[in-house]
Parts: sequence; C-alpha cells; structure tokens
Amino acid sequence: MAQNKAAENGGFSFTRTGSMGRQGLPKIQTHPEATSEVCHDDSGTPVKAKTIDELHSLQKKKSSQPTTPINGKQGSFAAISEEDRQKQQLQSISASLASLTRETGPKVVKGDPARKSEGQKATHVEHHLYDASLFGVSDSALKFTHILYNLSPAELYEQAIKYEKGSFITATGALATLSGAKTGRSPRDKRVVKDEETENELWWGKGSPNIEMDEHTFLVNRERAVDYLNSLDKVYVNDQFLNWDPEHRIKVRIVSARAYHSLFMHNMCIRPTPEELLEFGTPDFTIYNAGQFPCNRYTHYMTSSTSVDLNLSRREMVILGTQYAGEMKKGLFSVMHYLMPKRQILSLHSGCNMGKDGDVALFFGLSGTGKTTLSTDHNRYLIGDDEHCWSNNGVSNIEGGCYAKCIDLSKDKEPDIWNAIKFGTVVENVVFDEHTREVDYSEKSVTENTRAAYPIEYIPNAKIPCVGPHPKNVILLACDAFGVLPPVSKLSLAQTMYHFISGYTALVAGTEDGIKEPQATFSACFGAAFIMMHPTRYAAMLSEKMQKHGATGWLVNTGWSAGRYGTGNRIKLAYTRKIIDAIHSGRLLNASYTKTEVFGLEIPTEIEGVPSEILDPTNTWSDKKAYKDTLLQLGGLFKKNFEVFLNHKIGKDNKLTEEILAAGPNF
Repeated sequence: MAQNKAAENGGFSFTRTGSMGRQGLPKIQTHPEATSEVCHDDSGTPVKAKTIDELHSLQKKKSSQPTTPINGKQGSFAAISEEDRQKQQLQSISASLASLTRETGPKVVKGDPARKSEGQKATHVEHHLYDASLFGVSDSALKFTHILYNLSPAELYEQAIKYEKGSFITATGALATLSGAKTGRSPRDKRVVKDEETENELWWGKGSPNIEMDEHTFLVNRERAVDYLNSLDKVYVNDQFLNWDPEHRIKVRIVSARAYHSLFMHNMCIRPTPEELLEFGTPDFTIYNAGQFPCNRYTHYMTSSTSVDLNLSRREMVILGTQYAGEMKKGLFSVMHYLMPKRQILSLHSGCNMGKDGDVALFFGLSGTGKTTLSTDHNRYLIGDDEHCWSNNGVSNIEGGCYAKCIDLSKDKEPDIWNAIKFGTVVENVVFDEHTREVDYSEKSVTENTRAAYPIEYIPNAKIPCVGPHPKNVILLACDAFGVLPPVSKLSLAQTMYHFISGYTALVAGTEDGIKEPQATFSACFGAAFIMMHPTRYAAMLSEKMQKHGATGWLVNTGWSAGRYGTGNRIKLAYTRKIIDAIHSGRLLNASYTKTEVFGLEIPTEIEGVPSEILDPTNTWSDKKAYKDTLLQLGGLFKKNFEVFLNHKIGKDNKLTEEILAAGPNF
C-alpha cells in the first residue's frame, strides 16, 4: 500500500513516523524501488559537442545562399574546387576596391572578423592588376579586408546593434538608426565628371542640377574613399539590380562601411535570387560609400567636407562626408536618368499603379501634392511609389522598395506605410520611448525628414514583379495655393510636355514668420535634382510614347479653390479621388469640355460625385478682378521659369521647343 502510494507520488512519499523535518513537518522519503514506474523528464540525448564553441558552431546550418559573387565567364562550379571557386568569387570585389594609384586590390577575406574564434577557415585572395612589387607597400597591404557580402536583414540587424551606436529595435521590429550630421541630401555638394562622353550629352549651366568636376578630382576622391574602406576591418558589399524589366536591368554593387547602409540598399534595390547571384559577374555600376570619412576641402571643386561624385564614364559613384542613405538611392536614380534614355527608355520620377483590367496610370507631383496618397489605392495594384522606366515592353519599377516620409505618420491616414514598418524596415532619425521603443512620429527632435525604407512586398497590394503594360493616363499633380488652376484639366500632347517640363506646385512657406503669399515652385520633369539631360529630351520621349500608346495627359489641382490660400478653400480629397476614379475608368474622356483663358486648359463641365460649380475656377471666385489678376500673376511666373529652357534645341531646328512654348500661358 505504501509502495503504491509512493508510486502515485512519483516515487516520493510523506511519512509521519520516524524523524521529523524542520518546524515539525514530515520528511520526504524516497522509494528507489518505485523508479521503474517513474515518468522520465523530456530531455533528449546529450549534445555531441565537446566545447561551447563547438556547440555554437552546431547552431548555424550551412546556408545555400552564396556568400560571394562569381564571374559569369567561369562556367559551372562543378568543374573547379571549392577553394578555387571562392577565390574567383572574391576576385571581383578585390578588383572593385583596387587602388588606382597603386593599382592593386586589397587582400579580401569573406566573413566577419569577430567570428574567427569559432574556428572558421578564412578563404582570401589578393588581387593584383599589375606587379605589386613595382609600387610602394604600406602597412595597409599587410592586413585583410573582411567582406560581409549580401547579408540577410537578420544578420545586418546583429551587425548594426552590436557595432553601430544609435541602432535600436523599435516596438514593431524595425531597425532605428541615425544618419549622423546630415539628415537630408546635399545637392550643392553633388558633382558630375565633365569629360568627352558627358560634355555634349548632359545638361550643363543655368538651371541644371549638374555641377561639373574633372576626372582627376574624382580619382582623388575615389582614392580617399577606397583607402578608407580598405583600412577598415570589414566592409559590407551588396550586389543587386535596378529595373524590374529583366531585359533592361542594371547590375549595381554598393560597398559601404555601415550595416545600416547595407540594409537600406538591400531594401531599396531589387534583391537577386541565389541563382542570379551566382552569375552576377562584374557590376555595371559601383558605389563607394565612405560617408563617415570627410573629403579633403583643399581638393579642387570641394566646397565643404561633403562630396557626392558621379563618374558616368567609369560607372562609379563616391560618397564622402555624409551618412544620409538617400544619397545612394537618388544617386542611382540620376544614373538611370542617364543610362536609360541612351537605350531609348524613358526614366520617370513618378508613382505608378494598375487597375484590375490592366490600365496603368503614372502620377507626377512634388512634395505636398498628394502623389503618394493618390497613387496608393486599395482598388488598384501598386507598381511603385517613386522611380520608373517606360520602355517598349511597358512600365517597370526601378527599385525594389519604398522610401516613405514618416513625419506625422498615422495608422488611420496611411495604414499601408504604418503596417510596413516592421522587421526588416529601416527607420531613420525617428524618436522613440526609451523603455517601450514605441516611435513618436510627430517628434522632430532629430529632423523633420524622418524616413522609413522597406521592401515593396511589405505593401499588401504591390504587384510583384513590379512591371505593367503601357500607361493609359499620365497625371500631373499640382497643389495650387494661388487657387486659379481647375481641379482637373485634359491636356494636349504639347501641353503635357509644357507642364511636365515646368513641374509646378505652389505651397505656403514660412507661415510662422507671417508670410501668407503662395510660393511658386518649379522642378523640371518633377525631379530636377536628379535629371541628367535637358528636360526637353525627357519631355520629347514622354510625348512620343504617349502618342504611340494612346495615353492621355491630365493636370490635377489638389490645392485651393474659390480664392488663394487664406481666402479660398482646399479642394476636398474626396472630390479629388472622384476625379482620379473618373480618369481611371475612362469616363472623363467622354465628358463635355470648355476652354479656360490664359492657360488654354480644357475642363470638363460635369463629373459624377463632384460639384459642377468648382470645376471652373471663374465660378468659385466672388471677386472676378482678383481672379484675373491672380491668373495673370501665375501665368507670368510660368513664363519666367520657362525662359531657362528656350535656348535648347532638339534636332536641327527649333520646332519642338516652339511647339512646347506655344502650349504655355498666352496673354
């Protein structure tokens, strides 16, 4: 009986006879004879490891993901040994990091130097373009440069949190980082090499974003950046693609000193499959991001310790003195604005979406015009939010991710962006609660230009792959604080070119100082900071493609009506959405139209769901003279802005320039 009772208690029993325990409690007696009926614990067979290091080595399964690129000319891996294959793979990166002065590449080794204690065998290669013995050798030639190649987001999180101060995981799983002293782009410090290839191809001079530098100065800065990167224990290398159209994609290599930059570009560029990486070979374009290290201000053309330099002939970009990740994204966009038109492909700073029937719309607009809001439509597929190409195959997104503004972000207004800020996303310069890690998106302590970079797959209605047929509608958005542009106008091809080149919007700036006057802003092709050739070249390509594929141009005012800012009212978003819906459905093409004075715009007389009286601005202004004066004022601003484009000719005559000019305001 006692034995059975002991068995019921798992081999133990309480007894009140014999010796007593502390405080008069009965002692627990064990019954060895009951062990045959005891339930064993759930521990498994002891691990085979003999040491802690060996145990840790068992934790990580060997990945099928390649860790280094291979030159496509090398053929199948099966024909060579593993060691030879790895040497061939590393040769490409070593060549990229080669010093032009000493004409040698560094000794590169794959893997994190911090993991050497785990007993990993390092495979390395020293790449020589010429006989290194002919040149002076420095201490840097005696060290290895560790290459962390195409790391996964999880690996980059570990690197950032362990080695980069200011890196934290937010409550939603995003990686919060700081971009250092620069929290935005530095357009005045951006330079483009002017040489035989670019002298006649690029847009130079007044109004152009392209500030020249010479080849020698570029090479001085390249040497400075490469020497800095080679002096580090480890650098991060991303090999990725631009342009979702496989026929026209570009291979890019980004060499950077920060895990944050590597994760940012992992998100923003198109991520190759393991099979595509095996055949990646030599990149078409390379970025050297040595942003922690300043340029030498005594170098010719330098105006500060920051320098962002493009050499289109060498297909290279050098970044010194700024850690703002957007420089890489927009630098590559500038490159695409050069490379794509040379292939007769139009590069566009636009949003793009597609209806369920395959109808594609392009959205152009400067900051504050509603481009992101209107191109994000749950009833349509998102092809991309910012950068696209229009080729003979249709439209394609240049990027593999989105770079969204975070200031005042709310779940109610922008749920897609809100939900995309999760594991894998980089959030720059945001402020968060030190305990809960909840981000306060209204906080501007670091900067107002807070940003989130995430893969486009994080948007639920994203179309993967990010390609579509030829656009049916080209929508130009303007937030007109003067209140004289109609809510929507149908444009002729010449008018589309004129307003595309103008890139107009008008907002109210400096209200804290009491300035109430609308401030007109013009940005050629709705992205003047990134275009490389003259705006009329892009406009002519846009017109040609619209004509060939039957696309219609529209000018949509998301700004004021019934008066300028301060007296009129902002056009309701619900009305603008009805207008956009009517454009998508094709109903607006069949509407009745009247023509406005000065700008000569065709405006519909009726749109379902939109009050007819607001469609013509003359109906909404009570003071007709004030309306006419303001209309002429805006027309004058357009004319003045366009003066910078008048001296550029396309072809042998000036016919196209004259045609575009005639489509502008006439008074």
